[in-house]
Amino acid sequence: MREFKGTVAITGGGGYVGSALVPDLIEAGYRVKVLDLFLYGEEVFDQYSSEDGLFCIKGDVRDPSVLEAAFSDTDAVIHLACISNDPSFELNPALGKSINLDAFDLILGALEKSPARRFIYASSSSVYGLREESDVTEQSPTTPLTDYSRFKLECEYKLQDWSNSTGIAWTILRPATVCGYARRLRLDLTVNVLTMHALENQKIKIFGGKQLRPNIHINDMSRVYCLLLDADKESLCSQVFNAGYQNETVENIAMKVKTVIGDGRIELEYVPSADTRSYHVNSEKIKCQLGFEAQYTIEDAIQGLTDVYRQGLIRDGLENPLYHNIKRMQELVLQ
Repeated sequence: MREFKGTVAITGGGGYVGSALVPDLIEAGYRVKVLDLFLYGEEVFDQYSSEDGLFCIKGDVRDPSVLEAAFSDTDAVIHLACISNDPSFELNPALGKSINLDAFDLILGALEKSPARRFIYASSSSVYGLREESDVTEQSPTTPLTDYSRFKLECEYKLQDWSNSTGIAWTILRPATVCGYARRLRLDLTVNVLTMHALENQKIKIFGGKQLRPNIHINDMSRVYCLLLDADKESLCSQVFNAGYQNETVENIAMKVKTVIGDGRIELEYVPSADTRSYHVNSEKIKCQLGFEAQYTIEDAIQGLTDVYRQGLIRDGLENPLYHNIKRMQELVLQ
């Protein structure tokens, strides 16, 4: 019988980041409990079974009994579940608030009843909003511009004010925009959607163009969570970490897409945008304190997406609701 180094519960583990993280944790020797509604398909982990250490719980983070069941017999909890981008959030603000903000109190309550000794909260670098300084650190002012980022920040405050009577070591992670291929693929994120436009239409729509965007490859994003699980408690307890790599303008990302794909027919189309978010995330703290250094580039993400597209593994990339959060929410009318 296989012996496991520990048990990790992941809310929203069937999503984009989770679909890369869960296999990495299983391969690293963890037993993993995934709590998710699996709106984008239940086959994302069909290569694993309970013998490998995977246990899937189809349920809602707004249900306290489901949370308690998911967190029972765990050493650590990673909270990824959320309505995960501004357009999806704005489609149904009440739904977004109930999942992204109100459920957080239930998460903390379930943690109090669990044996978990480590909690990692996935916030967002979007809490910084529009910043003029060249480097945005964890000490920089937070000026969220949308309810999505505002509620992310409010959950950070809830965690920092938590009485935490059981002494759980908690960490807040502020990831950059994730890019690259994963089994539960998202094609509504900057690098990924620009790559799909180039592959399917030979035209890249650049909304604005001068806004700076911090990016991190999904393989590195998974590595960050694995590192936080393995780090000593003193290094991560009550800490906030940025997690990003290349900071590039939207225009420069489009140029990289055109170069990597290498199709001379690809055109660039500039479209006015009201999205003013622009910031340059500094990730030196996580490098200095935990030794994290990114290994994958934006170019790697573009190449990976291009490879699977040419292998026929992406079906109708710009329209298929399974790749676009807002399209899938419209299709399901989630409440």
